[in-house]
Amino acid sequence: MNTSSISRTEPAVKFEYLNWVATDPLPRDQGQSHRLHEPDHRINTIDPMSGDDIADVAGHPSLEDGSLTVYFETEASRQAYLDMPVDHPNLHLPYPAADEDDRGG
Repeated sequence: MNTSSISRTEPAVKFEYLNWVATDPLPRDQGQSHRLHEPDHRINTIDPMSGDDIADVAGHPSLEDGSLTVYFETEASRQAYLDMPVDHPNLHLPYPAADEDDRGG
């Protein structure tokens, strides 16, 4: 015999209304998040040299660069990545780059 009963009280929010608007935002939702789409740490399990996905990263070489960890299939692949020349625009500027330089759109 089933002794549970279904609650017959009115729901607090009725989504069936056409122009329903949330009126009670949570305190965290009252302002725009400054960390939107900005994770604390990212992990890349796709070897950038071969393009292959690494299913189990245990035992594979990795490289940690700030808030990014990149895993490689082999140590040779990791070394090839490290030996790759850097062609970054900041290296070709006629003046030292500053943090404020990257404020475009």
